[in-house]
Amino acid sequence: MSRLTATLSKNYILLLIVVFGGFLIFGFSENIKGPALPRMQADLALDELQVGILLAFNSLGYLLACSFTGWLARKAGMKLTLTLAFGSMVISGVCIYFAANYTTLSSAYFLMYVGNGILEIALAILAARIFVKNTGTMMNLAHFFYGLSSTFAPMIAASLMGVPVFGSALGWRGMYMLMLALSILPLLPGMFARYASDEEKHEERISLKEYARDKIAWIIVAVLSFGVISELAIGGWLVNFLEKAYGWSGDASAKMLSAFFFCFMLARLVLGPITDKIGYTKSLILLSAFSGICSIAAIIIGEPGTFLFALAGVGIAPIYPTVMALLARRYTNNADTAITFTVTLMGIAGVIGNLAIGAITEWTKQLFAYGGHEEASLIAGLQGGYIFIGSCALLCSAASLILYHMLKKRNALL
Repeated sequence: MSRLTATLSKNYILLLIVVFGGFLIFGFSENIKGPALPRMQADLALDELQVGILLAFNSLGYLLACSFTGWLARKAGMKLTLTLAFGSMVISGVCIYFAANYTTLSSAYFLMYVGNGILEIALAILAARIFVKNTGTMMNLAHFFYGLSSTFAPMIAASLMGVPVFGSALGWRGMYMLMLALSILPLLPGMFARYASDEEKHEERISLKEYARDKIAWIIVAVLSFGVISELAIGGWLVNFLEKAYGWSGDASAKMLSAFFFCFMLARLVLGPITDKIGYTKSLILLSAFSGICSIAAIIIGEPGTFLFALAGVGIAPIYPTVMALLARRYTNNADTAITFTVTLMGIAGVIGNLAIGAITEWTKQLFAYGGHEEASLIAGLQGGYIFIGSCALLCSAASLILYHMLKKRNALL
């Protein structure tokens, strides 16, 4: 018995390394592009449209991976799925290094983001399988590693590109190859780990079509979509807002963004046990409302309230992992189906949300464009866009409230 317990313990440790290490690598691979893009553009003489198309491969590769990863994990097993994810990221790093032109670089980028998409879904499914106790705490802890690497990835990438190797700088090519090669580190323990769920035959499995008939499934999609739109938009629009609306320097704006990510990262580390204690649905209601109120209050107060932009990270950070915990607990035997459905639709909603923010910003700008006051109309446009970002967090809270009442009626509160 003690030998069995020891074996299970060793295997669990290997799986933890895969999950935590996987999220760490995922954060690096997604966030090293910032310092690299200007150098890519200069070296390959790319125009803005070509850069935009290159970045569009992020969403395309991600959505493609979402469409088949759940099926792949069921049919081929988690070990092969994770090996494919980590392996494709390593190969894409080599391809980026040797990319001679825009076409080959785009192909390598597409492969990298397919690998990223497979990895995100596979890690979510694996975490749902192994975190059967204190699910909220463990999900938030796993996603803390993503936040940790996301915070430091741009700085590490910028430093690495300047490192001299054989008389010349490592550059963006070498940096990508080196960073993506780190995928081997969680791949190795993953190859030695045992994935018990691959060998077990679950009963009461449901198809994607059957799952889509559940109204609660669609409310969960709404909760996650509004939460993630707000989360990603804060990271993408905060620096732009501070520089153009308040005239902050690039360094000062970047520090405020770092403060947001610090609050974001700390919240995932600390708030997980609270979500387990008070319940996932209540946590979603309270935390997303807190984030939305902070964001909108920061706009209303003006420049003295900018600290509230950073504080909004506390509320928005636990939304994604808490929804994953809720899916893992509610759909124990069908977590792969639930996660695939939810995350795929969230990805589509994320694209629409980003377009909506841009459109609302421009529309508000045009609405206030009178009397030649271009600066005032620009500020009004940015404020309108940011109020929409805060409103998405409030809509996440409202959707969570609907979810709470629906689950309560079914006596299935989590």
